[in-house]
Amino acid sequence: MKPIEISDQNFDSEVLQSDLPTLVDFWAEWCGPCKLIAPVIEELAQEYDGKIKFAKLNVDENPQKAGMFGVMSIPNLKLFKNGKIVDEVVGAAPKEIFQRVLEKHI
Repeated sequence: MKPIEISDQNFDSEVLQSDLPTLVDFWAEWCGPCKLIAPVIEELAQEYDGKIKFAKLNVDENPQKAGMFGVMSIPNLKLFKNGKIVDEVVGAAPKEIFQRVLEKHI
């Protein structure tokens, strides 16, 4: 299962109202580190299928939610649970870092 593409319009329904903890990858097309971690995020999406939802939000196309949640640099991955941010990873990080964050919240 690949991360779903979300927008400012469906963010609330896909993330804030999700039954599952949701990891949102705030990214942009021009961002090298974002492209670097994309395969890792796709692997994690498969490994945690049914436990954690994975979503990607392009900050250039959807500045409203990125601004609302204080995204200053990308990649910025925020884990939402019950409508609130419970954890985040800023910058490109190894897979183990993401796994540690995710394991704390399932």
